[in-house]
Amino acid sequence: MPRRLALLALACLFPLAAGTCSRPPVDDYTEALLAARAAKDENLRTASDSPIPADKRRTELPLSYFPPDPAYRVPAVLRPDPRGAQVVEMLTSTGRQRATRVIGILEFVLKGQPLKLQAFAEESTTGESMLVPFTDQTTGHQTYGGGRYVDLDRTPTDIYVIDFNTAYNPYCAYNPTYDCPLPPKENRLPVEIRAGERTPKGR
Repeated sequence: MPRRLALLALACLFPLAAGTCSRPPVDDYTEALLAARAAKDENLRTASDSPIPADKRRTELPLSYFPPDPAYRVPAVLRPDPRGAQVVEMLTSTGRQRATRVIGILEFVLKGQPLKLQAFAEESTTGESMLVPFTDQTTGHQTYGGGRYVDLDRTPTDIYVIDFNTAYNPYCAYNPTYDCPLPPKENRLPVEIRAGERTPKGR
């Protein structure tokens, strides 16, 4: 089966990847997503370790988001590197280098277009979760210029659901004192990802 058709066929495995017996109704999905966003706003407003300085929380909260869009919630397959998890130096927002493991390449189809993103894990972690940093055609315009992240928990099947509605800004988008990994050139998507967090207010 051609790779593109194989990726499209993953849609029928969506319930398996999501851990449910059926795709949730859009209304339920949207309600859950909005509730998670509200909870994040509250945490950023009240937490002692919030990355948003106290004097800016009134103007920068609530966070700015694209409207929920289930079209940006897509099945993907992880292609692990046959050589094992390679360690690379990832550039950060402060100009430093951070040792990071490349777990593999996520392949998926978004609105009919085959795409791929590298997935990473901190070198010091067990790799049970993956960081997927990316830029797209909204970066620097509608979304933060340093790119955005999606988090994924590892699965035994290497089948995932990438939900760009959950794409979030790194802490350095709100406070330049944070040291955040920057998406590598391999993770520059040639499409607009009009989902998830937008550019922070007032920036």
